Amino acid sequence: MKNPAHPTFADRKQHAAEAKKKLLEKFKTAPKLDDPELAAKRAEREAIAKAREERRLERERVKAETKARKIAEEAAKAEAALAAEIAEAAAREAEEKLELERHIAEEAAKKAERDARYAARKKRKR
Repeated sequence: MKNPAHPTFADRKQHAAEAKKKLLEKFKTAPKLDDPELAAKRAEREAIAKAREERRLERERVKAETKARKIAEEAAKAEAALAAEIAEAAAREAEEKLELERHIAEEAAKKAERDARYAARKKRKR
């Protein structure tokens, strides 16, 4: 396909040479490493990167604190649940003990009543 602006080989060659010269000029006029403007931009980028890193560290610290607080709350809940379970078991045991004592007292009363009937019956037979 022909380029309408540069129809001949010589024109295309000249155009390529001009493009190469422009590219070389661009690199020659590019700022050097010791350029103060470039150093200022680099310092600004470094400051931004440092601030970003500080924010990331702060987020991690907050996240770690939140996680530690959640773990502590869960441990406290587990401890409270265990204490409630122990208290419930103690109350159940005390109630069972009371029921057993009541049952023993009833059995003793029944035995005493039976013994009294037996003694009365023996006394009547004599």
